Amino acid sequence: MEKRKKKISRIYIGAGCITVLILLGVVIHGVKQFTAENADTKKGIEYIQSKENEEVKVIEQKIASLEAKDPASGDTERSLKDRFSGAVVMGDSISSGFSEYDVLNASSVVAKRGIQLEGLDEQISQAKKLNPQVVFLSYGMNDVIATDGDTEAFIKKYAAVIESITKEMPSVRIYINSIFPVSASAAEKEPALAKIADYNTALQEMCDGKHLGFIDNTGLVQENYYEEDGIHFKAEFYPVWATNMAEVATL
Repeated sequence: MEKRKKKISRIYIGAGCITVLILLGVVIHGVKQFTAENADTKKGIEYIQSKENEEVKVIEQKIASLEAKDPASGDTERSLKDRFSGAVVMGDSISSGFSEYDVLNASSVVAKRGIQLEGLDEQISQAKKLNPQVVFLSYGMNDVIATDGDTEAFIKKYAAVIESITKEMPSVRIYINSIFPVSASAAEKEPALAKIADYNTALQEMCDGKHLGFIDNTGLVQENYYEEDGIHFKAEFYPVWATNMAEVATL
């Protein structure tokens, strides 16, 4: 009887050990699987985060691309009229094309045919009423003929105009446009116009001395932009010119 009890006891102990071993195996397997799953989860999270970072970069690049303007394509975020809403272009008959061809609003253009530097009091008064932040000056074609090569006299007149504008509109930013070159046929008819390059050199020197922005438009001019007189321009030239001014002045 005693022997039988001992035998049964050994059986229970053996079964218990087996059960413990089985449970231990299950636990070890579970731990390994849990660890593997955690590792996989961690990798998954890292992968998702890396993709999110890539997507953010792509989005940022797209935004930067949209913000980068390409004026030559005409695909800008803002129209030229909007960009010049706080600016006024002052000039002669060449400048009047901005409003005549509806490139800029009339409130952004103060121009008069045949005007010279000595007769700008009315134009300055007009511009002041418009309360611009920026003023673009585009004079000189008529003055080149009037001064006939005397760049010193020309610069003296231009400097007086700038002084008047600064006095009337102290906070305004002033930009000076170069005088446009004319066609060869126009220079033949009026020899003084062949000296425009000399006047532009003098203008740039004046601007450098007064710390004013000088806008060189010479490279914009192409033969097909000229009207028949070889001095004035067709409608398609004005957006090109306006864009150049806007870019220089960061409008």
